[in-house]
Amino acid sequence: MPDHDSPGLRSPDLRPGLAVGFDLDLTLADTRAGIGAVYAALAAESGVAIDTDAVIGRIGPPLEEELGYWFPPEEVPVMAARYRAIYADIAIPATVLMPGAAAALDAVRARGGRVIVVSGKNQADTERTVRYLGLEVDVVAGGLFGADKGTVLREHAAGAYIGDHTGDVDAARAASALAVAVATGAYDSAALTAYGADVVLPDLLAFPEWLGGFRAS
Repeated sequence: MPDHDSPGLRSPDLRPGLAVGFDLDLTLADTRAGIGAVYAALAAESGVAIDTDAVIGRIGPPLEEELGYWFPPEEVPVMAARYRAIYADIAIPATVLMPGAAAALDAVRARGGRVIVVSGKNQADTERTVRYLGLEVDVVAGGLFGADKGTVLREHAAGAYIGDHTGDVDAARAASALAVAVATGAYDSAALTAYGADVVLPDLLAFPEWLGGFRAS
């Protein structure tokens, strides 16, 4: 656990009206089973063998990037459209909260903060996932990955961004926000630390205690 009072650590500004950002897949939402099922359906329809375990192990980057591992470039747009067409019916019902997700959002609100969800998942499915899981959030933005998330985070004055991917560290950096990483996705704690996350937690179960002890600026 990082030293909460260490010099140089930027603390999230959680005064009323400001915000804390969260990634969605493998941060707030466990979408592994659902995403795997959608790729299995694509494989069955197309006749292309897709290793769903490999897919699940790379969750985070844009859909088209993952599809590029399995389909030639000229087929990726069509397969992306098909993926999005079937996602809601197949993946949403198989999605569950990540451990500690609800308590993490409650902890932010208890400090007077607003909750901003910024995800690489397309806007419609990001909204559907948040709604299905019953997450109480103030802003939902989809279709953004890595540093591109910084625009929304800056717009809403996010003091911190919490995510599981190195791209989420990039997002926080782009917004001049605290990069808080949770080791619940493709990257373990050592990799997230090496990449430059300001704070690395094992999961969101550790988030409320960390937030409660972190000295606000």
